[in-house]
Amino acid sequence: MCGIINETACLNVKNTMIDQLLSIVAPHHCSGCQKIDTLLCDNCKYDITSESYDRCVACGKNISTNGRICNRCRVPYELAWCVGERSDSIQMLIGNFKFKNMRAAFRPLADIVDESIPALPDNAIIVPVPTVSSHIRERGYDHMLLIAKRFGRRRGIPISTDLVRVTNTKQRDKGRAERIKQAKTAFACDKTLDPKSVYVIMDDVVTTGATVKYAAETLRSAGAEHVWVVSISRQALD
Repeated sequence: MCGIINETACLNVKNTMIDQLLSIVAPHHCSGCQKIDTLLCDNCKYDITSESYDRCVACGKNISTNGRICNRCRVPYELAWCVGERSDSIQMLIGNFKFKNMRAAFRPLADIVDESIPALPDNAIIVPVPTVSSHIRERGYDHMLLIAKRFGRRRGIPISTDLVRVTNTKQRDKGRAERIKQAKTAFACDKTLDPKSVYVIMDDVVTTGATVKYAAETLRSAGAEHVWVVSISRQALD
């Protein structure tokens, strides 16, 4: 385990240095308007955060209250928020962050979450969805952990990594049935959780909703009575 942790830490430092060097040689451009020297300018950030996502995060159905789940969906979490659809500047940020090793993108991604969702209770605990270990090795960083840590610092909320991924399957390019099948056995939690705390699952993209559903079920099985969900984006499965 120490070898894996040390390897990831070294890759993290290496990727940070590369990202810093590239920002000098080839400065970042805004993911929305292409303004130089920023991954997301203030105007484009405002365009994202000024409009609430008034859809059910579980199914995408229009609803009148942000953070609520529609009456049709039966899910193991009580509330759910989403910043916006996975398109335009959000799509660009997430894509560069996950697939082009643009590590610095975790900052604007965490910031738009912070500016888009309401205040969380004092007993909230942030639970990032664990990243597939092969993806951590490829990128040199755990993308959701980076986002969750920055968001937690901005809100003064602790982070928990008690939710662990026990399968190393990849959901990209998989159909709905296969995604759900994989998610059912993807997670575990070996600790007994505090039933008084509110566990807030954080993920970057909700597609079928299987990942957050079974992550929430895992936390509930470990003793959590209150589970909420925060997603950066929602994407319909093609």
